[in-house]
Amino acid sequence: MTRMLKLALVAILVVYLVPAALSAGLWYTSDHATSWRTADWSSSGLLPAAGADERAAFYILSARTGGLKGAVAEHSWIVAKEKGAARYERWDKVGWGSPIRHNGYDADGRWYSNEPRVVFSAFGERAERLIPKVREAIDAYPFAMRGGYHIFPGPNSNTFVAHVMRHVPEIDVALPSVSVGRNYPSDGDLVFLDPDRRDLHLSLFGYAGLSIGWKSGLEVNLLGLVAGIDPRRLGVKIPAFGTFGLL
Repeated sequence: MTRMLKLALVAILVVYLVPAALSAGLWYTSDHATSWRTADWSSSGLLPAAGADERAAFYILSARTGGLKGAVAEHSWIVAKEKGAARYERWDKVGWGSPIRHNGYDADGRWYSNEPRVVFSAFGERAERLIPKVREAIDAYPFAMRGGYHIFPGPNSNTFVAHVMRHVPEIDVALPSVSVGRNYPSDGDLVFLDPDRRDLHLSLFGYAGLSIGWKSGLEVNLLGLVAGIDPRRLGVKIPAFGTFGLL
């Protein structure tokens, strides 16, 4: 038993702690904003001008967060544009004031000076079908009240976006594996199946867990750090670094 425990501790060290420490070292020695006051929150230019395309559009965006947290975690948010609209709408969950922030930042704004990336996108009729369901899921989010934000294990910004994504089955991807807080059980169940029945999750109140299915692949979550495999992309999920895939 003692030998098995030692092997388990070594496995945790190699799989989780070493990548996290390496990422923290690389992050610390890189140039990053030192506070939210000095950070760049302006548009990154990632998205086209809203009026440039008549079609409806929908996006999930994500960017590394601020401070040393950025070494291991990203912040995600939701962007939508109705058909014919001249501007985008954006929803984030933040840790101050009213947690669900609507149009608090540019749709493709940098987050703590970090460039965003597109996690999911849909356009035209597909986006038109998605957006009403997304609005319903946002309105039904159970931690939208003041005080409904906890940086770890959740519910946080990624818990909010993951909740919306799970309740809109047409969003057929999962948040990046570095989205710490996405595995927090926002519906209160420690064992839950996504509404589209394609992913099964086991969560120990967000501190540890297991996810398996079409969108998640196979993931083992420990203290927010995710290790696993992604068969859809022929990839491997490395804690703090994210997914490296061939597709």
